[in-house]
Amino acid sequence: RFSLLLLNLEEYYFEQHTANHIINKDCKDERKFRGSLKICSKSIIFEPDDNIQPIIKIPLRDCSSIKAPEDNEVNNPFTRNTPGGISVVCSQVFLIKERNVIAPYKTVRGRTEHLFQLDVAWKVGDVVQTLHQLYRASCLDKMGDQAAMITAILQSRLARTSFDKYRFQSISETLHMECKAEMVTPLVTNPGHVCVSDANLYFQPLNGYPKPVVQITLQNVRRIYKRRHGLMPLGLEVFCTENDLCSDIYLKFYSCQDRDEVYRLIAKYIENHIAEHTAESYVLQWQRGHISNYQYLLHLNNLADRSCNDLSQYPVFPWIIADYSSSVLDLTKPETFRDLSKPIGALNKERLDRLVKRYQEMPEPKFMYGSHYSSPGYVLFYLVRVAPEYMLCLQNGKFDHADRMFNSIAETWKNCLDGATDFKELIPEFYENDSSFLVNSLKLDLGKRQGGKMVEDVELPPWASGPDDFLQKCQEALESPYVSEHLHEWIDIIFGYKQKGSEAVAAHNVFHPLTYEGGVDLNSIMDPNEKVALLTQILEFGQTPKQLFTTPHPQRKIQKLKSLSRTSSHSTSIAESPVSPNEESFEDLTEESITLAWNNIAKLKLDTQCKIHKEAITGIAVTCNGSSVFTTSQDSTLKMFSRDSKTIQRSVSFSNMALSSCLILPGDTTVISSSWDNHIYFYSIAFGRQQDVLLGHDDAVSKIFWRDGRLFSASWDSTVKVWHCVPGETLSNKKHHFELLAHLEHDVSVNTMDLNAANTILASGTKEGTISVWDVTTATCFDNWFFLLFLLFASFFCTDSRHLLSTGEDCCFKVIDVQTGMLVSSVSTEEPQRCFKWDGNTILSGSQSGELLVWDLLGGKVTERIKGHTGAVMSMWMNEQCNSVITGGEDKQIMFWKLQY
Repeated sequence: RFSLLLLNLEEYYFEQHTANHIINKDCKDERKFRGSLKICSKSIIFEPDDNIQPIIKIPLRDCSSIKAPEDNEVNNPFTRNTPGGISVVCSQVFLIKERNVIAPYKTVRGRTEHLFQLDVAWKVGDVVQTLHQLYRASCLDKMGDQAAMITAILQSRLARTSFDKYRFQSISETLHMECKAEMVTPLVTNPGHVCVSDANLYFQPLNGYPKPVVQITLQNVRRIYKRRHGLMPLGLEVFCTENDLCSDIYLKFYSCQDRDEVYRLIAKYIENHIAEHTAESYVLQWQRGHISNYQYLLHLNNLADRSCNDLSQYPVFPWIIADYSSSVLDLTKPETFRDLSKPIGALNKERLDRLVKRYQEMPEPKFMYGSHYSSPGYVLFYLVRVAPEYMLCLQNGKFDHADRMFNSIAETWKNCLDGATDFKELIPEFYENDSSFLVNSLKLDLGKRQGGKMVEDVELPPWASGPDDFLQKCQEALESPYVSEHLHEWIDIIFGYKQKGSEAVAAHNVFHPLTYEGGVDLNSIMDPNEKVALLTQILEFGQTPKQLFTTPHPQRKIQKLKSLSRTSSHSTSIAESPVSPNEESFEDLTEESITLAWNNIAKLKLDTQCKIHKEAITGIAVTCNGSSVFTTSQDSTLKMFSRDSKTIQRSVSFSNMALSSCLILPGDTTVISSSWDNHIYFYSIAFGRQQDVLLGHDDAVSKIFWRDGRLFSASWDSTVKVWHCVPGETLSNKKHHFELLAHLEHDVSVNTMDLNAANTILASGTKEGTISVWDVTTATCFDNWFFLLFLLFASFFCTDSRHLLSTGEDCCFKVIDVQTGMLVSSVSTEEPQRCFKWDGNTILSGSQSGELLVWDLLGGKVTERIKGHTGAVMSMWMNEQCNSVITGGEDKQIMFWKLQY
């Protein structure tokens, strides 16, 4: 029946002794109860073996005498014939769990005497000495002085002990590290010794509670997180599961160096351990629907230092539903949902107006809300029916007043909207499968409300048939299209750029400065009393999550009934291609074949290879029927290769400078090549000659695109130019007419570019790693993002035009959300990847060493390596069906690849 929750907050349990509790010694009604005597830093606790008897808790501060029988007290009837006895005289005692019922503590006031007879009599002297020390600490007036003295006693005990090596699972284990730490559970911590071997993580509690040693096999560890505990970077949380809310152990160290060393030792056992992941690494998975809204919020909470073991930083989830009166919950109506773009305190305009007025009149430091949206009190408000002992621990042995209990979902929501100081959000349990927190299954006496009604189960809204149905509908609401489209707005408030600064003020999202990370530096406070008071205030008030995002969070991509075709130049939405309900459109078949191809892209097999150039191949273009392949090279030639005869049919040189890329105009009549000599050349396929030339730049032209009669050219002269091009007539020798539509200036050389499917947004990448995104229709720059430190090799939009993937000399794939500029995924590569194709989830890349690599972007790993060129893969072409690939290499060869299902 004993648990650490019977201790006061910030109290330690030191040791236990088997003993008898003797009442009314040498009297007719003398009674003796066998049990366990617990010595704690602020109290003495006796747990009887008989469950009917109450646990006795004696606060040391209320003791007037603690002593063992002396030789000259042989005539004292209270201690005579009681070897190993300890006499305790006190003015107040708490009786807990009488008849083994969880209920508010009973207080017995008045002078009482208690005799505890230890089984091991020779330990009495040490126990009494310890109790005298702790008694003196408890009687100090100031909390800081009390804490300092108790900490000194604790550290002395820890220094005199060490981890018991006999607890190793194997005699062959090698010790890597041992240090002092505390195991953290909600509201309490338990001091002891941490030991890391080559196979296990151990924690041995100083008091042997709840068991002599906690052991975790390192190979079973899946996730580790560094935590901020008590406002200090001293915590470490270890998970042996991928998605569970609760961890296997949470440790608080006494130094940051110890924490970091244990972290390092554990981390090396974990492949791709999640501790290295950032919040952005989950954004892409969430946007693409690979993880649910619930899972994404759990990940964000974890990364923001929220833990089920720390009630002051418990995971926070949003109120989603605003309708608790209808008989049917309609998730298709926007009015069913709470406005996720506003904090709870801003949902009621009248209340907000009063709060803003007070805020404007308030001296610095200003804050709008006097209470937080997440605190230990709020967490236990929701969980009191399943965690009553936690509530009793937090509130000094009492439940809250019955009318302030969690009585009704609708009442709680109304109070969050209208209450002057109630701004609480929800907890994850509202979106899980265990409804026990809504039911008083323990038959707790939680009090009687003003109307005479007892507090029992939580009253549910009319649209819920029961607790399980209520949670099911909450889950459906959280995963609904409306919430998926708006959840990013709530993330901006809680974890994102509206959490602090001017954006927080504009969003009416300002809490007390002490609740924010970095709001106070405890190390700078020298007065121990001030430090303890401040820490207690912060921990009880609640803490704002660590800020994860400093730019607007991207919106989730909602999957439509039919997605757009992947092919950029011929895509039309299904809505534009009406078909009968039973008829499958060509786009459907194309989409299915593309999906099938990408699912099997690892099965690419080499079909043909030919060495056709004298230097590295820089560009590949293929005619519509696939019979002719045009390639450009650093050897300055444009070559036409026949796939059927496997021979070179044309070889053209426009100058003595390298060619950088090529494309074929619609109709397969003209090939355009870009050159390092600043020119763009037009070559007539039908007449086999140069048809025109455009001197468009002041330095090498690095990349060209053709879309809808417009030519896009990127150059080392730090520009991208957009040209309107009217084709010439070969027979009459009429030249092309070029009109410059846009001149997009950059700071340095532009190496790569890509257009979205709608031909409205252009992304350009420079040699310094800057990616610029332009509105082609207005020739204005949306934004500049500097994510790379080295030359950019390639960047391509995804088919949804929402994401841009880039790679460069820094050996990384980086996915950027185009709307917000957020880096939503980053995958490290062993070597530079020179070119690639991707479908949003899978990447096919050509590496510096010549291999073709297949990447699981969301998993961040290579799934297949395909042997290819003997030098770097410089260029890559893929057909619309994504089942045929051509690569050009530094080894002067082109290779033809086919999917073999």
